[in-house]
Amino acid sequence: MKPNSIELPDCEPIPILHVHEDWSVLAVDKPLVAETALVCFRQSAIHSTGGFAKADIAAGTRVIEYVGEKITKAESLRRCESANEYIFLLGDESDLDGNVTWNPARFLNHSCNPNCEAKPDGGRIWIMARRDIRTGEEITFNYGYDLEDYREHPCRCGAADCAGYIVAAEFHEHVKWQSELSRRI
Repeated sequence: MKPNSIELPDCEPIPILHVHEDWSVLAVDKPLVAETALVCFRQSAIHSTGGFAKADIAAGTRVIEYVGEKITKAESLRRCESANEYIFLLGDESDLDGNVTWNPARFLNHSCNPNCEAKPDGGRIWIMARRDIRTGEEITFNYGYDLEDYREHPCRCGAADCAGYIVAAEFHEHVKWQSELSRRI
């Protein structure tokens, strides 16, 4: 084991980079891999890097906090127009830009049938387990995208009821209907 590192199941030994309140953010020599108390981030079959449960996680558990830079709505709009897809709405006056190196939750992938959901709590965003999650299972949540430009965001979640695109659950049937209509034409 390397000095100043800890060994975790199914993950390489990793040096401690940053401690944030009640969890540690850890990283390996590869820049897009990180680890928290409950989640190990590594290559995903869904897309690029994903987060995987290091132990069984009970429904209702706070799996990881989605952290980032608190920004104004005007700055949020500017960053969204620059294709930043890591912004969460916090309230009427500010948003949270999770596109920062110290936010491993930005690597969590979308699923049309997710095991987690994003829950706001007093100006913070928590990724919460919707159901029991098994060790090694990929942690996913629905990104909640609207219909604007949805065809630019194909989904590869592999869920049996996948909508084919990354959209909020309330748009799944509409998107499936549009896809079927396109196939028939």
